[in-house]
Amino acid sequence: MDDKTLYLITADALLVIHTLFVGFVIFGLILIFIGKWRGWNWVSHFWFRLGHLLAIAIVVLQSWLGIICPLTIWEMNLRTMAGDQTYKGTFIAHWLGQLLYYRAPDWVFVLLYTTFGALVVASWFWVRPRRYPQISNEK
Repeated sequence: MDDKTLYLITADALLVIHTLFVGFVIFGLILIFIGKWRGWNWVSHFWFRLGHLLAIAIVVLQSWLGIICPLTIWEMNLRTMAGDQTYKGTFIAHWLGQLLYYRAPDWVFVLLYTTFGALVVASWFWVRPRRYPQISNEK
């Protein structure tokens, strides 16, 4: 396998990871609210909720600081090394633009990320996370 192919495969793998991360953030919150309504206990699991909170916290912090996500930077660098096309700006801004044909200034995305982050924090109070007891195999 030549270097170009390896770079493209790695860039595509990063794109998949990035997409899964975004899906976890978005659909995680949706599932938390649906789970509260439907009585699903797993949506209160402490580690799931902490991971979800940390994921959106990273996104909000990066947007406040004007930092492009490292996954985006790595993916674009790999595509450049492979001689492939790259995109400008952030992962979310690019793909939202592709999906919705919508262009917006950076402050719009900062506001959206911050609002979404506030919803995740609010979910901690509405759907309280809880630690489940450890199951012991000892007799």
